[in-house]
Amino acid sequence: MSEKPPVSKESSGDDSVPDDVWDRFIRDTELDIRASAPKEPSARARMVTDRLRKEQEAAGAAGARGRTGRRGGRTKGRPAEPAGWRTGPAWQEMNGRAARKRRMWGVLGVFLAAGVLMVALNPSRALSVVTGGDGSDGTAVAPLPAETAAPTGAPPSFDPDRPTLKEPFRGSPAVQYADGAAGIELPDATALGGLSKERVAAALAATRTLLVESNLSPATLRGERPEAALALIDPLEKEVLDRLNTGLVKPDKGNDPLTLFSRFDPKKVKLVGDVVKTRGRMTFDKGSDGEVVVHADYTFVYPLVKAAPGSTEVARTIVRRVLDVQVSDPSRVRSTPGKLWLVSYDESIGNSQCDLYDGYLAPGFADETPSGPSPSGSPLDPYDRHKPLDADRSEGCGTVTRT
Repeated sequence: MSEKPPVSKESSGDDSVPDDVWDRFIRDTELDIRASAPKEPSARARMVTDRLRKEQEAAGAAGARGRTGRRGGRTKGRPAEPAGWRTGPAWQEMNGRAARKRRMWGVLGVFLAAGVLMVALNPSRALSVVTGGDGSDGTAVAPLPAETAAPTGAPPSFDPDRPTLKEPFRGSPAVQYADGAAGIELPDATALGGLSKERVAAALAATRTLLVESNLSPATLRGERPEAALALIDPLEKEVLDRLNTGLVKPDKGNDPLTLFSRFDPKKVKLVGDVVKTRGRMTFDKGSDGEVVVHADYTFVYPLVKAAPGSTEVARTIVRRVLDVQVSDPSRVRSTPGKLWLVSYDESIGNSQCDLYDGYLAPGFADETPSGPSPSGSPLDPYDRHKPLDADRSEGCGTVTRT
């Protein structure tokens, strides 16, 4: 109880407050203060309140699902709750979330800057981080998107780990190339040069078949006669067919089947597995005389091992082929319907013995002594596709910078 303040001696009797009235005033004021002060609810009260809130939430959620299922309308969320008296007002919680967001974006900014720096300093390492590996540790990597235009430069260098029988493309850009014929994608056909859309589409498909039968067919790779590929060439192109047929029977420098076909001597080497990696593009345009010319530029990567039992060393031979195929309207230009006219075809071969014209590609292995003349040309990156094929040519047999 509070003490009663003294009454001034100068106060008159009419202004004074009787003692019993003053005491009652003091008691009533203290009771009002206690009644209005905030109280923390009891444990039982909190339990009952929490149970009621959960029942309300369950009822509200059931109603929301029913409305959404029937009408797809808006749904009700949980009832709004006042700010907790222990936690402070809601604006303080919002301010805390905003501060956390600012910190989060600051951390993301640091990681983004680090990523940009990694790409600039070490592209191959950045690739391994993004894709989960670069093939040097046996992990899978994401394949490259289809090539729709000439690259702007050579592919980045990978860790120089040697290939294995299990991972024959390990440490090579080819680890990201498509498998076999999947890497030969056709452009959308359109009517052109007096040929209908269907005729152009058929020419593109025939060119693809020619590439597959010449460079990916298991029989062709084993050194057998590529009958399906030869059957696609216009029989009116007699000089080309004579040269190819002669090269397949009795190859020499002037009649070399390797100018169009990829072939290996099965008595010396064999493919590792059944996958050949492929990378390139196909386009078409109108020729000078109104015909349609299909242009194909593809690189094929072959993993090989010696045919001797127990051989484990893997070598890769890389062949880039560029060819132009002409398709004409037989009513306007002398040609055979459904056949392809080879306007030009050229190749660049990486890792094959120099000046050997036996009709087979001959990869070099690290455990053997090189035979034949020593390379004398300029170094060549067989995976670099950004230059025209003629730009990579040099007199003589050059060296490759990687396989």
